[in-house]
Amino acid sequence: MRVIIAEDYEKMSIWAANYVAEKIIEANPSPEKPFVLGCPTGSSPLGLYKQLIKLNKEGKISFQNVVTFNMDEYVGLPESHPESYHSFMWTNFFNHIDIKKENVHILNGNAKDLMKECEDYEKAIEKAGGIDLFMGGIGPDGHIAFNEPGSSLGSKTRVKTLTTNTIQANSRFFDNDVNKVPKQALTVGVATVMAAKEVLIVCNGPQKSRALHHIIDYGINHMWTASALQMHPHGNIVCDEDATVDLKLSTYQYFKDKQQLEGIVEKYLNRF
Repeated sequence: MRVIIAEDYEKMSIWAANYVAEKIIEANPSPEKPFVLGCPTGSSPLGLYKQLIKLNKEGKISFQNVVTFNMDEYVGLPESHPESYHSFMWTNFFNHIDIKKENVHILNGNAKDLMKECEDYEKAIEKAGGIDLFMGGIGPDGHIAFNEPGSSLGSKTRVKTLTTNTIQANSRFFDNDVNKVPKQALTVGVATVMAAKEVLIVCNGPQKSRALHHIIDYGINHMWTASALQMHPHGNIVCDEDATVDLKLSTYQYFKDKQQLEGIVEKYLNRF
């Protein structure tokens, strides 16, 4: 697992976007062999999406031959609802880039048969050749997608009941009313994410520092589901300084020394 520590949220977002852009460019995708990108929602990736939009507008990257699969969606929330993840993705990303609508895949939280929807989603990922790069964020409790604490690390796409903590945290998007927050969601599983050829997690702010501490400083634990990234052969965590405040000093210094030696931060901050 590689950990990149950027100075602040903006530089974290620039680094992550440039890294993703270079991976797409290197793949030289075509209609016959597209680049398959996994996409998250939430506040952490907003800067990443903003930077990818900028690169697209500047003509430095194209999404014409990129196929996307989103991590999750609420159950029972209309796609047109401003807080649905369909709305989030089109408002914050897809409407601003040259991606083809038919190449966008987001779970249908209103499907008549939710279990079949999840099974079909896994089949669609497999048919696309698997995820080349899965972007993601983590929650304050270390969850990835809607794989809450206690989720199986071998889980695939499924229906998930949300924890009280998640419902309370997400109520800020629903007029601070927990009763308006959906109680279930469809989500890719931990194993779905780990099956990607590469994973890139963004993590920012002191509110995520405890989660980052458990994910990096301790062993793999189903109570901190993003800790499974330790087992991924090409797992990356990109964080800002604020998110590192709870890391062990030796851990922090190790990754800072390593990235300075490799020049990895400057390489991608100045890539475009």
